[in-house]
Amino acid sequence: MKRLILAVLFPLALTMAGQVNAQSYAPNWESIDKRPTPAWFDEAKFGIFIHWGVYSVPAFADPRSQIGETYAEWYWNHMQDKSGPTWAFHLLHYGAGVKYQDFAGQFKAELFDPDLWADLFAKSGARYVVLTSKHHEGFCLWPCPASWNWNSVDVGPHRDLAGDLAKAVTAKGLNMGFYYSLYEWYDPLYLSDLRRYVNEHMIPQMKDLVERYRPSLLWTDGEWEHSSEQWQSTEFLAWLFNDSSVRDKVAVNDRWGKETRSKHGGFCTSEYQTFVPEGAQLGPAHKWEECQAIGKSFGYNRVEGPDDYKSATALVHLLVDVISRGGNLNLDIGPTADGRIPVIMQERLLQMGAWLKLNGEAIYGTRAWRKTSEGDVRYTARGNTVYAITETWPGQELVLSAPRATAGTKIELLGGNAPLQWRQEGSKLRIQVPPLPESALALPEAYVFKLTGVE
Repeated sequence: MKRLILAVLFPLALTMAGQVNAQSYAPNWESIDKRPTPAWFDEAKFGIFIHWGVYSVPAFADPRSQIGETYAEWYWNHMQDKSGPTWAFHLLHYGAGVKYQDFAGQFKAELFDPDLWADLFAKSGARYVVLTSKHHEGFCLWPCPASWNWNSVDVGPHRDLAGDLAKAVTAKGLNMGFYYSLYEWYDPLYLSDLRRYVNEHMIPQMKDLVERYRPSLLWTDGEWEHSSEQWQSTEFLAWLFNDSSVRDKVAVNDRWGKETRSKHGGFCTSEYQTFVPEGAQLGPAHKWEECQAIGKSFGYNRVEGPDDYKSATALVHLLVDVISRGGNLNLDIGPTADGRIPVIMQERLLQMGAWLKLNGEAIYGTRAWRKTSEGDVRYTARGNTVYAITETWPGQELVLSAPRATAGTKIELLGGNAPLQWRQEGSKLRIQVPPLPESALALPEAYVFKLTGVE
């Protein structure tokens, strides 16, 4: 995994209450970039990303392809490549006469239970949820007036999927957010008149989404074909931060124009720790978020097998590594067209939740320490406490070079029942490790040593 350190691109300021300081923002990046990301986002650390839509019906991408081409939610776009695996799959299983739009009637979500979803997310240890309200296909999961007959209330489920999930998620005390694609691949208005598309379709959609559900996070995407000026991003953000009902709590990302990633907007975003703008790095200097799916596709992919899914241990290691470098992890699941979360994804989330129940104090509300890693150890910190998180069981002794003990140092293993013995030998802090607790055997493999009073 790459070890990247983020350059300072613009200041991060957080308030203790989880909301931003009241201020008026002008519709330009100089002003918008001064708006701090709300504190709740940095403290939350772990979110659930959800890609769910019409693409969940065919649910196919070639998992042997390179990242990006493995995304099943790009099915409609991949169909255009008549020599590619998606078109071959489509011909074999549906035939050339079936259009992508025909799948909308089969996207019924008849088994969707938002309370069960929200309960799973809470048990996973996630603190926020981001639902794909509209992907690049343009299909909305809410009754959007600007998308007549191409939304989940007019066709398919005949249900406000976004609204039902938002109610269930917030009832569990989690922050609710929405992904929103600025562009739409084949919308005639987008293809013929960008300015009208932005003014008559895109901005009304985003404002409706914000005011209807009052989300804590707005995660935009699909920005890369045009500049932020053409998308009128600063005008929208000025409205969002000055006049909307969520102006004090909403967090936003950096995908607002082809020139904005890691330069403008809110928190920086990376994807499978790739797709990062040239010259940008990820680390504690500026708030960022890594998004990945449990498998290789964000949307559900029926042909992914066990080897395509990360193990619970790999997911915990990913979480720990990202948090140690000052980031958040937005971990994606892809529900089926009938509204079920695949069992393997449920299992992974519950395993992560069990680990976080024991070790969450080393994750939530922590900050990046002066040293992020040392071998297979990752560090996080809170106040005068440093957490050393090992990817494997260290055996009888854990030797650390980064922290230095003081007269008041106390060391313990989270989940253990007694302080640990230690000694400082020159630059080495040597910690005597007890036998592995039985309670840890059933958890993903990562162990937290709590070091209080070290330098």
